[in-house]
Amino acid sequence: MKKIAITGGGTGGHLKIAKVIKEELNKRGIKPIYIGSTSGADKDWFEKDGGFEKSYFLPSRGVVNKKGLGKISSFLHILKLANRTKKLLKQHNVQAVFSVGGYSAAPASFAAVMSKTPLFIHEQNAHIGSLNRLLKPFSRRFFNTFLYNDPYPVEDIFFDTARIRNELKTVIFLGGSQGALAINDLALKLAPKLKEKNISIIHQTGKRDFERVKKFYEKENITADVFDFDKHLVNKISTADFAISRAGASTLFELAANLIPTLFIPYPYAAGDHQYYNAKFLADKNAGFVIRQNDIDIEKTEKLIFEADLNQISDNLKNINQKKGAEIIVDEILKSLID
Repeated sequence: MKKIAITGGGTGGHLKIAKVIKEELNKRGIKPIYIGSTSGADKDWFEKDGGFEKSYFLPSRGVVNKKGLGKISSFLHILKLANRTKKLLKQHNVQAVFSVGGYSAAPASFAAVMSKTPLFIHEQNAHIGSLNRLLKPFSRRFFNTFLYNDPYPVEDIFFDTARIRNELKTVIFLGGSQGALAINDLALKLAPKLKEKNISIIHQTGKRDFERVKKFYEKENITADVFDFDKHLVNKISTADFAISRAGASTLFELAANLIPTLFIPYPYAAGDHQYYNAKFLADKNAGFVIRQNDIDIEKTEKLIFEADLNQISDNLKNINQKKGAEIIVDEILKSLID
Protein backbone atom coordinates (compact mmCIF):
# COMPACT_ATOMS: atom_id res chain seq x y z
CA MET A 1 0.00 0.00 0.00
CA LYS A 2 1.26 3.45 -0.91
CA LYS A 3 2.24 5.76 1.96
CA ILE A 4 1.53 9.43 1.30
CA ALA A 5 2.06 12.53 3.43
CA ILE A 6 -0.08 15.62 2.92
CA THR A 7 1.36 18.89 4.13
CA GLY A 8 0.48 22.57 4.21
CA GLY A 9 -2.39 24.69 5.34
CA GLY A 10 -2.78 27.74 7.51
CA THR A 11 -5.88 29.01 5.74
CA GLY A 12 -9.06 27.43 4.42
CA GLY A 13 -7.95 27.65 0.79
CA HIS A 14 -4.93 25.44 1.40
CA LEU A 15 -6.78 23.12 3.77
CA LYS A 16 -9.69 22.50 1.39
CA ILE A 17 -7.27 21.00 -1.13
CA ALA A 18 -5.65 18.87 1.57
CA LYS A 19 -9.12 17.65 2.57
CA VAL A 20 -10.33 16.63 -0.88
CA ILE A 21 -7.04 14.87 -1.73
CA LYS A 22 -7.20 13.05 1.62
CA GLU A 23 -10.78 11.94 0.89
CA GLU A 24 -9.79 10.68 -2.56
CA LEU A 25 -6.93 8.68 -1.07
CA ASN A 26 -9.32 7.28 1.56
CA LYS A 27 -11.60 6.04 -1.23
CA ARG A 28 -8.67 3.95 -2.45
CA GLY A 29 -7.96 2.51 0.97
CA ILE A 30 -5.01 4.84 1.62
CA LYS A 31 -4.76 6.70 4.91
CA PRO A 32 -2.16 9.46 4.52
CA ILE A 33 -0.39 11.21 7.36
CA TYR A 34 -0.82 14.95 7.76
CA ILE A 35 1.96 17.39 8.65
CA GLY A 36 0.84 20.92 9.45
CA SER A 37 1.44 23.75 11.87
CA THR A 38 0.35 24.64 15.37
CA SER A 39 -0.49 28.06 13.93
CA GLY A 40 -3.38 28.84 11.60
CA ALA A 41 -6.42 26.59 11.20
CA ASP A 42 -4.61 23.27 10.72
CA LYS A 43 -5.48 21.73 14.08
CA ASP A 44 -9.12 22.85 13.85
CA TRP A 45 -9.45 21.01 10.54
CA PHE A 46 -7.41 17.88 11.01
CA GLU A 47 -6.50 17.16 14.63
CA LYS A 48 -9.41 14.73 15.02
CA ASP A 49 -9.77 13.68 11.38
CA GLY A 50 -9.92 9.89 11.25
CA GLY A 51 -9.11 9.94 7.55
CA PHE A 52 -5.45 10.43 8.44
CA GLU A 53 -3.33 7.63 9.88
CA LYS A 54 -1.63 10.25 12.04
CA SER A 55 -1.57 14.06 12.21
CA TYR A 56 1.45 16.10 13.26
CA PHE A 57 1.46 19.82 14.06
CA LEU A 58 4.83 21.55 14.15
CA PRO A 59 5.70 25.05 15.41
CA SER A 60 6.39 26.32 11.89
CA ARG A 61 6.06 30.00 11.05
CA GLY A 62 6.24 32.25 8.03
CA VAL A 63 9.43 33.65 6.52
CA VAL A 64 8.12 36.00 3.82
CA ASN A 65 7.24 38.96 6.05
CA LYS A 66 10.40 38.72 8.13
CA LYS A 67 13.39 41.01 7.54
CA GLY A 68 17.14 40.72 8.07
CA LEU A 69 18.09 38.50 10.98
CA GLY A 70 14.44 37.59 11.53
CA LYS A 71 14.29 36.01 8.07
CA ILE A 72 17.51 34.09 8.65
CA SER A 73 16.30 32.90 12.06
CA SER A 74 12.98 31.73 10.61
CA PHE A 75 14.71 29.88 7.77
CA LEU A 76 17.07 28.10 10.19
CA HIS A 77 14.02 27.17 12.29
CA ILE A 78 12.40 25.61 9.21
CA LEU A 79 15.55 23.59 8.45
CA LYS A 80 15.56 22.34 12.05
CA LEU A 81 11.93 21.24 11.68
CA ALA A 82 12.72 19.71 8.28
CA ASN A 83 15.34 17.45 9.87
CA ARG A 84 12.75 16.43 12.46
CA THR A 85 10.23 15.78 9.71
CA LYS A 86 12.67 13.58 7.76
CA LYS A 87 12.45 11.15 10.65
CA LEU A 88 8.64 11.18 10.44
CA LEU A 89 8.77 10.42 6.71
CA LYS A 90 11.11 7.50 7.38
CA GLN A 91 9.06 6.30 10.37
CA HIS A 92 5.91 6.09 8.22
CA ASN A 93 7.72 4.81 5.09
CA VAL A 94 6.33 7.78 3.15
CA GLN A 95 6.75 7.36 -0.60
CA ALA A 96 5.46 10.79 -1.66
CA VAL A 97 4.74 14.18 -0.12
CA PHE A 98 1.81 16.21 -1.46
CA SER A 99 2.07 19.89 -0.55
CA VAL A 100 -0.74 22.45 -0.72
CA GLY A 101 1.61 25.31 0.14
CA GLY A 102 1.67 27.89 2.89
CA TYR A 103 4.22 28.14 5.69
CA SER A 104 2.74 24.95 7.21
CA ALA A 105 4.15 23.05 4.25
CA ALA A 106 7.76 24.20 4.61
CA PRO A 107 9.21 21.56 6.99
CA ALA A 108 7.77 18.52 5.19
CA SER A 109 8.47 19.96 1.73
CA PHE A 110 12.13 20.63 2.56
CA ALA A 111 12.31 17.20 4.23
CA ALA A 112 11.05 15.61 1.01
CA VAL A 113 13.75 17.34 -1.03
CA MET A 114 16.45 16.50 1.50
CA SER A 115 15.44 12.82 1.67
CA LYS A 116 14.79 12.56 -2.09
CA THR A 117 11.15 11.66 -1.46
CA PRO A 118 9.01 12.62 -4.50
CA LEU A 119 7.39 16.00 -3.88
CA PHE A 120 4.11 16.97 -5.53
CA ILE A 121 2.90 20.56 -5.19
CA HIS A 122 -0.55 22.04 -5.73
CA GLU A 123 -0.52 25.81 -6.15
CA GLN A 124 -4.04 27.15 -5.76
CA ASN A 125 -3.57 30.69 -7.04
CA ALA A 126 -2.74 32.55 -10.22
CA HIS A 127 0.19 34.18 -8.40
CA ILE A 128 2.56 31.46 -7.15
CA GLY A 129 3.36 31.61 -3.43
CA SER A 130 6.96 32.14 -2.28
CA LEU A 131 7.50 28.62 -0.91
CA ASN A 132 5.98 26.94 -3.94
CA ARG A 133 8.02 29.13 -6.30
CA LEU A 134 11.20 28.17 -4.43
CA LEU A 135 10.44 24.44 -4.45
CA LYS A 136 8.84 24.15 -7.90
CA PRO A 137 12.13 23.09 -9.61
CA PHE A 138 12.51 20.27 -7.06
CA SER A 139 8.99 18.90 -7.43
CA ARG A 140 8.11 15.85 -9.48
CA ARG A 141 4.87 17.54 -10.54
CA PHE A 142 3.55 21.07 -10.00
CA PHE A 143 -0.23 21.32 -10.33
CA ASN A 144 -1.80 24.67 -11.19
CA THR A 145 -5.08 25.41 -12.95
CA PHE A 146 -4.14 28.92 -14.08
CA LEU A 147 -0.80 28.00 -15.64
CA TYR A 148 -1.31 24.43 -16.86
CA ASN A 149 -5.07 23.96 -17.01
CA ASP A 150 -4.82 21.23 -14.37
CA PRO A 151 -8.15 20.37 -12.74
CA TYR A 152 -8.86 22.24 -9.50
CA PRO A 153 -10.07 19.80 -6.82
CA VAL A 154 -13.63 20.75 -5.92
CA GLU A 155 -16.17 18.59 -4.13
CA ASP A 156 -18.46 16.86 -6.64
CA ILE A 157 -21.59 18.39 -5.08
CA PHE A 158 -20.73 21.80 -6.56
CA PHE A 159 -20.88 20.21 -10.02
CA ASP A 160 -23.86 18.00 -9.20
CA THR A 161 -26.03 20.98 -8.18
CA ALA A 162 -24.84 23.24 -11.01
CA ARG A 163 -27.35 24.92 -13.31
CA ILE A 164 -27.38 27.58 -15.99
CA ARG A 165 -28.73 30.84 -14.56
CA ASN A 166 -31.28 32.63 -16.70
CA GLU A 167 -33.09 35.03 -14.38
CA LEU A 168 -32.03 37.08 -11.37
CA LYS A 169 -34.19 36.00 -8.45
CA THR A 170 -31.63 35.59 -5.64
CA VAL A 171 -28.26 37.20 -4.82
CA ILE A 172 -25.80 35.64 -2.37
CA PHE A 173 -23.11 37.64 -0.58
CA LEU A 174 -20.05 35.62 0.50
CA GLY A 175 -17.42 37.07 2.78
CA GLY A 176 -16.09 33.74 3.97
CA SER A 177 -16.31 32.24 7.45
CA GLN A 178 -14.33 35.18 8.85
CA GLY A 179 -16.48 37.70 7.01
CA ALA A 180 -15.50 40.61 4.77
CA LEU A 181 -16.52 44.05 5.99
CA ALA A 182 -16.37 45.56 2.50
CA ILE A 183 -18.75 42.93 1.10
CA ASN A 184 -21.07 43.24 4.11
CA ASP A 185 -21.23 47.03 3.71
CA LEU A 186 -21.87 46.67 -0.02
CA ALA A 187 -24.68 44.21 0.66
CA LEU A 188 -26.39 46.63 3.04
CA LYS A 189 -26.20 49.42 0.47
CA LEU A 190 -27.61 47.18 -2.27
CA ALA A 191 -30.31 45.59 -0.10
CA PRO A 192 -33.03 48.31 -0.51
CA LYS A 193 -32.76 48.15 -4.31
CA LEU A 194 -32.83 44.34 -4.26
CA LYS A 195 -35.94 44.47 -2.08
CA GLU A 196 -37.55 46.94 -4.47
CA LYS A 197 -37.00 44.50 -7.33
CA ASN A 198 -38.23 41.49 -5.29
CA ILE A 199 -34.80 39.86 -5.42
CA SER A 200 -34.10 37.55 -2.48
CA ILE A 201 -30.95 37.94 -0.38
CA ILE A 202 -28.67 35.27 1.09
CA HIS A 203 -25.86 36.73 3.19
CA GLN A 204 -22.88 35.04 4.83
CA THR A 205 -21.58 37.67 7.25
CA GLY A 206 -18.81 35.94 9.18
CA LYS A 207 -19.03 35.71 12.96
CA ARG A 208 -17.72 39.16 13.84
CA ASP A 209 -20.27 41.10 11.81
CA PHE A 210 -23.31 38.84 12.17
CA GLU A 211 -25.23 40.87 14.77
CA ARG A 212 -24.73 44.22 13.01
CA VAL A 213 -25.89 42.89 9.66
CA LYS A 214 -28.82 40.96 11.11
CA LYS A 215 -30.05 44.05 12.98
CA PHE A 216 -29.84 46.14 9.81
CA TYR A 217 -32.12 43.80 7.87
CA GLU A 218 -34.57 43.67 10.76
CA LYS A 219 -34.60 47.46 11.15
CA GLU A 220 -35.15 47.99 7.41
CA ASN A 221 -37.78 45.24 7.29
CA ILE A 222 -35.83 43.41 4.59
CA THR A 223 -36.20 39.64 4.48
CA ALA A 224 -32.81 37.95 4.16
CA ASP A 225 -31.24 34.59 4.91
CA VAL A 226 -28.45 35.83 7.21
CA PHE A 227 -25.87 33.46 8.74
CA ASP A 228 -22.29 33.54 9.92
CA PHE A 229 -21.16 30.10 8.76
CA ASP A 230 -22.73 27.03 7.18
CA LYS A 231 -21.03 23.67 6.54
CA HIS A 232 -23.48 23.09 3.69
CA LEU A 233 -22.92 26.39 1.92
CA VAL A 234 -23.26 24.73 -1.47
CA ASN A 235 -27.01 24.36 -0.85
CA LYS A 236 -27.34 28.12 -0.53
CA ILE A 237 -25.05 28.85 -3.48
CA SER A 238 -27.00 26.50 -5.74
CA THR A 239 -30.28 28.33 -5.03
CA ALA A 240 -28.79 31.75 -5.89
CA ASP A 241 -28.50 33.29 -9.34
CA PHE A 242 -25.68 35.76 -8.74
CA ALA A 243 -22.87 35.90 -6.17
CA ILE A 244 -20.71 38.66 -4.73
CA SER A 245 -17.59 37.18 -3.18
CA ARG A 246 -13.93 37.38 -2.30
CA ALA A 247 -11.66 35.60 -4.79
CA GLY A 248 -9.77 32.95 -2.89
CA ALA A 249 -9.02 30.15 -5.35
CA SER A 250 -11.09 27.41 -3.70
CA THR A 251 -14.14 29.67 -3.41
CA LEU A 252 -13.66 30.88 -6.98
CA PHE A 253 -13.55 27.37 -8.43
CA GLU A 254 -16.47 26.19 -6.28
CA LEU A 255 -18.58 29.03 -7.66
CA ALA A 256 -17.35 28.30 -11.18
CA ALA A 257 -18.23 24.61 -10.80
CA ASN A 258 -21.77 25.61 -9.81
CA LEU A 259 -21.97 27.87 -12.89
CA ILE A 260 -23.04 30.90 -10.86
CA PRO A 261 -22.14 34.33 -12.30
CA THR A 262 -20.07 36.17 -9.70
CA LEU A 263 -18.79 39.64 -9.00
CA PHE A 264 -15.46 39.20 -7.25
CA ILE A 265 -14.13 41.82 -4.85
CA PRO A 266 -10.60 40.61 -4.12
CA TYR A 267 -9.08 40.95 -0.68
CA PRO A 268 -6.68 43.85 -1.31
CA TYR A 269 -3.97 42.65 1.08
CA ALA A 270 -3.62 39.09 -0.24
CA ALA A 271 -0.01 38.07 -0.89
CA GLY A 272 1.08 39.09 -4.35
CA ASP A 273 -2.43 40.47 -4.94
CA HIS A 274 -3.30 36.87 -5.88
CA GLN A 275 -7.05 37.24 -5.38
CA TYR A 276 -7.20 39.92 -8.05
CA TYR A 277 -5.35 37.73 -10.55
CA ASN A 278 -7.56 34.76 -9.65
CA ALA A 279 -10.67 36.81 -10.46
CA LYS A 280 -9.12 38.36 -13.57
CA PHE A 281 -8.61 34.84 -14.92
CA LEU A 282 -12.42 34.46 -15.09
CA ALA A 283 -13.14 38.04 -16.11
CA ASP A 284 -10.80 37.71 -19.11
CA LYS A 285 -12.89 34.75 -20.27
CA ASN A 286 -16.20 36.61 -19.82
CA ALA A 287 -16.95 34.13 -17.06
CA GLY A 288 -17.19 36.59 -14.16
CA PHE A 289 -16.61 40.16 -13.02
CA VAL A 290 -13.98 41.81 -10.83
CA ILE A 291 -13.96 45.16 -9.03
CA ARG A 292 -11.19 46.42 -6.79
CA GLN A 293 -12.39 47.09 -3.25
CA ASN A 294 -11.34 50.74 -3.49
CA ASP A 295 -13.25 51.13 -6.77
CA ILE A 296 -16.67 50.01 -5.50
CA ASP A 297 -19.38 52.31 -6.81
CA ILE A 298 -22.98 51.51 -5.84
CA GLU A 299 -24.63 52.77 -9.03
CA LYS A 300 -22.17 50.96 -11.28
CA THR A 301 -22.46 47.80 -9.18
CA GLU A 302 -26.26 47.87 -9.41
CA LYS A 303 -26.04 48.31 -13.18
CA LEU A 304 -23.59 45.40 -13.45
CA ILE A 305 -25.79 43.07 -11.40
CA PHE A 306 -29.10 43.93 -13.05
CA GLU A 307 -27.81 44.01 -16.63
CA ALA A 308 -25.46 41.02 -16.54
CA ASP A 309 -26.05 38.36 -19.21
CA LEU A 310 -26.46 35.55 -16.69
CA ASN A 311 -27.07 32.88 -19.31
CA GLN A 312 -23.90 33.67 -21.27
CA ILE A 313 -21.65 33.91 -18.23
CA SER A 314 -23.12 30.73 -16.75
CA ASP A 315 -22.49 28.93 -20.03
CA ASN A 316 -18.90 30.22 -20.24
CA LEU A 317 -18.19 28.81 -16.78
CA LYS A 318 -18.71 25.28 -18.13
CA ASN A 319 -15.20 25.38 -19.62
CA ILE A 320 -13.34 26.60 -16.53
CA ASN A 321 -12.89 23.39 -14.54
CA GLN A 322 -13.69 19.70 -14.67
CA LYS A 323 -15.28 17.29 -12.25
CA LYS A 324 -13.22 14.71 -10.35
CA GLY A 325 -10.18 16.98 -10.07
CA ALA A 326 -8.94 15.20 -6.95
CA GLU A 327 -9.31 11.82 -8.66
CA ILE A 328 -7.25 12.96 -11.65
CA ILE A 329 -4.49 14.39 -9.46
CA VAL A 330 -4.28 11.30 -7.24
CA ASP A 331 -4.23 9.07 -10.35
CA GLU A 332 -1.22 10.97 -11.64
CA ILE A 333 0.62 10.84 -8.32
CA LEU A 334 0.13 7.10 -7.85
CA LYS A 335 0.97 6.32 -11.47
CA SER A 336 4.14 8.37 -11.16
CA LEU A 337 5.22 6.34 -8.14
CA ILE A 338 4.76 3.10 -10.09
CA ASP A 339 6.66 4.41 -13.10
